[in-house]
Amino acid sequence: MEMKLQSEVFSVLKDKIRLIENQDRAIYLVGPVQLPVNLYGETVVFQWYCWLNYDEVTEDYEKIIEKLSSSNLAEYQQSSVLVYGDFAEAEDALIRMHSICHTGDIFGSKRCDCGFQLKESLKKITEHGTGALFYLANHEGRGIGLFSKAMAYLLQENGYDTVEANERLGFVNDSRNYEDAIHVLRTLRTKPVTLITNNPKKLEAVEKAGLAVAGRTPLWGDISEYNRKYLQTKVNKSGHLEAGDCLND
Repeated sequence: MEMKLQSEVFSVLKDKIRLIENQDRAIYLVGPVQLPVNLYGETVVFQWYCWLNYDEVTEDYEKIIEKLSSSNLAEYQQSSVLVYGDFAEAEDALIRMHSICHTGDIFGSKRCDCGFQLKESLKKITEHGTGALFYLANHEGRGIGLFSKAMAYLLQENGYDTVEANERLGFVNDSRNYEDAIHVLRTLRTKPVTLITNNPKKLEAVEKAGLAVAGRTPLWGDISEYNRKYLQTKVNKSGHLEAGDCLND
């Protein structure tokens, strides 16, 4: 049952919601929200936005907010972006398209380098002075989901590499899509960006969308006995760039 939204509540929210149209779909962007983040023991204040894919395209935001209370939001993609500095107007900005990793980002798993890349990207952005980290919620396991990722891990414990495990489960190696994140990026900034990535597919996605790319910053580190094969597979089979000799030490 939908509840009537109180006028004072809507007065707070109405100017903080934006509609981004994508053909016959809607992306609703809410924010910015001031978000103090603990980054290596220091508090850094980011501006946080969240976006929602929804099946109704309208600028009647009051109607949309009222409908959300009776919707199963777990069925909708909800990703977000942390923005630092004057992201819209600064001449140079770093961005990171970061795929959610439940095990690495939350639990600190050493089987991958995702948690390290998350923190290091935020550090690079703050040191640079301007940038944004896009946190993409439907990218778990390169798009196969958390349950399938757990099964892929079991296969990896029995000799399969990352790519082989995904493919044996019937998935492609990488099914991630950056379309919605790129729409949000274009809404927040039109000037060139520098990507923090080792993955040429991310560069290609941004360039194909017509956004200006100033360059690329590689991000390798936190290499250990637990993730060395995983990282080597990224280079050998997924085309990731500039590992150098760090995997052969």
